[in-house]
Amino acid sequence: MSVPLVLASASPRRRELLTLLGLTFDVVPGGVDETWQGGEPPAVHAERLARAKAGAVHRPGAATVAADTIVVVDGDILGKPRDREEAGVMLRRLAGRDHVVHTGIAVAYGARTASDVVSTRVWFRPLDDAVIAAYVATGEPMDKAGAYGIQGYGAVLVDRIDGDYFTVMGLGLARFVDLLGAVGLRYAFGAITPVP
Repeated sequence: MSVPLVLASASPRRRELLTLLGLTFDVVPGGVDETWQGGEPPAVHAERLARAKAGAVHRPGAATVAADTIVVVDGDILGKPRDREEAGVMLRRLAGRDHVVHTGIAVAYGARTASDVVSTRVWFRPLDDAVIAAYVATGEPMDKAGAYGIQGYGAVLVDRIDGDYFTVMGLGLARFVDLLGAVGLRYAFGAITPVP
């Protein structure tokens, strides 16, 4: 018997990744206050938000998955840019150097919630102002933490990564499967079922 799945996110990337696993699901964004709490380490922030989003939309009898992805450079959290100018500023900060992407993931089922953070280090190629302006003009950076999408045009900005590619996209799939197990479920290649 397959367990219904709820995705507590409006992210097209997360929908794409769950579809890649052959899963069907309802999309119910978990609107929560995403304000950073002063002194909160970035990875803790991402996990806290994932748990809050899962809790906000969790339904009896269904499994709920939520995630929050942040980009961190020099200890600063880079969220989604407010406008094209801020996207350019973020991309200039990331150009020619490394940063860390933290994705907090939470899975809720019944009375149990399991969560974790997966972190991946990403190195950008050197980028000149013309490349940054051309990328920003595509519009792709505007709804993404750190102002880039590794799965789209932004792929050419990246020199290399150390860690999980899917985490940079917004949902570490291997960790998602691990968290299903922690709440008594298993991924059955196209379905989510209770652990026998």
